[in-house]
Amino acid sequence: MLRASPALLFLALDIFCLIDVITSDEDRVRHLPKMAWFLLILLVPAIGSVIWLFAGRPQGGPGRGGAYERPATAYPEYDRPGRAAGLTPESDQEFLTRVRERAEEQRRKEAENRRRAQEGGPGTGTEH
Repeated sequence: MLRASPALLFLALDIFCLIDVITSDEDRVRHLPKMAWFLLILLVPAIGSVIWLFAGRPQGGPGRGGAYERPATAYPEYDRPGRAAGLTPESDQEFLTRVRERAEEQRRKEAENRRRAQEGGPGTGTEH
């Protein structure tokens, strides 16, 4: 039984690594294509599995985001690691309220600047 223990451990490691290669995203696998990693683990089980774990496996696991990250969207420019997101609807609502207030303040200032420019008053940038 003791002789079979290392063999069972390597078999379990090989199965784990093969499943990990299969379920990993192609674009997140490092250094070699997925098929090359699959064949390496299949043909040279013990060494291929260890090399996969250290050199080929995607870093950060199988694509799960953290607690403060938004789920994937249809807009890849917004899908970057560490992008903060509100944890509750209330925090999202607070953020939206602040954005609306800031936008309204900017509109008010712009309207005032246009009014001053039409009147030729001070602060329009027309004085020399």
